[in-house]
Amino acid sequence: MTEPSWRKPAGIFAILALITVWAVVVASLSPTVGQWPVLLQAPFYLIAGIVWILPLKPLLRWIETGRFRR
Repeated sequence: MTEPSWRKPAGIFAILALITVWAVVVASLSPTVGQWPVLLQAPFYLIAGIVWILPLKPLLRWIETGRFRR
């Protein structure tokens, strides 16, 4: 690449937006989840803490190549 791509700043913005939206969604569920037994809360927060990573692979691929798929 000889010139900088606009996809990198746009991708960084998208990643930050994804994290922010996901954090707001999970935090908005906390009053409901807070009433669950601790043994149910732990797996919920563990899964919620991992699930946001799933959309990152296609997004990072797009940042590097310009395509979401191979």
